[in-house]
This record gives sequence, structure tokens and C-alpha cells, in this order.
Amino acid sequence: MLIERKRVMLGSLVLVLAMSGRAWSQDPMTQQPAPAPAGAAPTASQTAPPTSTAPPPLNKPAPQKKGKQSYSGPNTIVELPETPMLDSDGKQRLDPDGKPMFNPAVKQQRDKNGHPMFDDHGKPIFQTAKELGYDDHGKKIKPKKEKVVKTASIAIAAGTLTVDGMIGKATLNYDIKDFKYIYMYAPWIGTVVVSNRTFPGSKEQAKAFDHHTLTVTVEDHQFQLYSDKILLGPKPEPAFVSVDREFKLDSKFPAIGYGTTLQAPYNWPGAKGNPESKAYVKPPPVPPSLRQTRLLPACPDGMARTGPPAAGTAEKSCVVVEASKEAAPAAQESAPAPAAPATPPGDR
Repeated sequence: MLIERKRVMLGSLVLVLAMSGRAWSQDPMTQQPAPAPAGAAPTASQTAPPTSTAPPPLNKPAPQKKGKQSYSGPNTIVELPETPMLDSDGKQRLDPDGKPMFNPAVKQQRDKNGHPMFDDHGKPIFQTAKELGYDDHGKKIKPKKEKVVKTASIAIAAGTLTVDGMIGKATLNYDIKDFKYIYMYAPWIGTVVVSNRTFPGSKEQAKAFDHHTLTVTVEDHQFQLYSDKILLGPKPEPAFVSVDREFKLDSKFPAIGYGTTLQAPYNWPGAKGNPESKAYVKPPPVPPSLRQTRLLPACPDGMARTGPPAAGTAEKSCVVVEASKEAAPAAQESAPAPAAPATPPGDR
């Protein structure tokens, strides 16, 4: 019985060893290629590089977390300096106070995180009129909306232009349907351009349009336009003012007009007088109420109407003035004696 059990166990061991040897012989990693005969070309399996069957690495990189990442770039915002504001002739503009005018400084844009923005070439991206970027807190900066000014009309009735309190023009009557600019000229200042909306080179003056008056100040000089009618509206409104000190008129006196351009010579009515006609025009007669009439004839020399009224009338008669009576005898006494006639030479 014991011998039989040992025989069974020995058979099982032989079977296990046989199966292990068969599996080992089928493993390609343990098989060695058979040596090629002399002079035979190598096969494709012999020339191919061995393929790696190493298992993939277990330490994979951790995925990056979403959200605000650390920033290591520059934090300085580039700002371009102010540039001079030039007119159409390339000259420096001056404000109504006589100070030079400059274009505002331009800053670099920020992103949502408050960092400076650069383009693909590493150059700063500056703010524009429509694109201002973000502020320090990541809030979008919206451009300022310009006030849309509706078309305005101005009627100047029996107007008066005064410069420094002195009347320069009177009886002004203008009916401006589409108001753009008013031009006021003084020889010692230049041409002052006024509008109810902003324009290049202008400076705001608060409450300049005030009911019946338009008042603007240029350095130490004041221009004021008065009209019997309200100029713009019931509420005071600002005016935008610029000064052209180079443009001069052939006039020694102030002038006023209006137009639609900012370029000299402006071509505004009222700035120059109409050419006089050379044809003779008979003037109209003087109204009777303005004609001079003599009520009584003049008295003779030495007499005046100081006596009693003449007979049958209420008019005083001419009488001799007392001063003239006293002067008459004195004049006779002081008169020189008549000269004696000369004796002819033969009578001597």
C-alpha cells in the first residue's frame, strides 16, 4: 500500500516537471536563435533591434491644479510720457489760459490678474481709446462714453458783443439752425472758437452758456455775448473754448460770426464788412420829428428877448441889453480923434 502511494506521487512530480519544461521552451525570452550556417544571409529577426518589454513607470507626473498660477514675469507697467498737442501747422497748441496743451500719457494694458500684457514679440500692449484692459483688481475698464450732443440751434436777437466790458458789436441778429462753432475776434487777442461740444485743442469752461449770455475767458480777457432770446436752454451749459492767436482780420475792432470749420480763415459771416457799392443812392428824408425848426427870428446884435410881450402876442420883444448900453458911450470916449489932413509940400 505504501509502495503504491509513492508511485503515484512520483508520477505526479514527473508530470509537473514535464509541463514546466514545455512552458520554458515556449518562452521567447529564453529561446536563443539558432546559429546561421556559414555564408547565409541574416534573417529579419536576427537584424531587428530587440524590443523592450519593460513595464511602464509607476511614478506618473501629477496633473496641474486649475486656478491662479504663480507669476514670475515683470510687474512694472510701461507708461509713455505726454506728447505736445500740435495744430494743423505743426505748432504747439495753447489753451485759453496761455499754457501749452499736451496729449494724455498712454499706459500699458493689464490682464485679468493685474499683470502687464505683451504681444507675441514681447512688446508691451498699450491702451487704446476702445481697449483699456483691466485694473488692479481684474475688473474690465470701460471707456468713457462721450456725451452725444444733439443738433442745436441758436437765435441771437438784438445781440451785443463786449470785450473786457467794452461794447465791440451791437444789434447782432443771427439765426443759426445747425450750431457748430461761434467765432469771436479781438485784434489784441486773436480768434476765439466756442462750441457746445468738445473738439481737438479745446478746454471746457463750466456754465458758459447761461440763459441769455455766453461768457468765456481767455487769459485775463473776457468775451461776452448777450441776446434778447435764450441762447441754448433754460439750464446753464458748459462751453468748449480754443484760441487761434495767429489768425488776424483786417479790422481794428472786435468781430463775431459763426461757421462749421476749425481751419482758418474760417469764412464766418459778420467777420468782414460787405463791400460798399459805388453807385449813388439818395438817402431817405429826415423824419419830421427829427427836423430842426426855428421858433422865433433872432434878435439884432446887442438885443435879447427879455422885455415884456409884444402887443397882441405872448412872445417877448427884443430889448437892448444893459451891458451893451454902457459899452456904447465908453466906446465913443475911448475912440481916437480923427487925424488932421496932411499939408501938401508946396504950401509950407
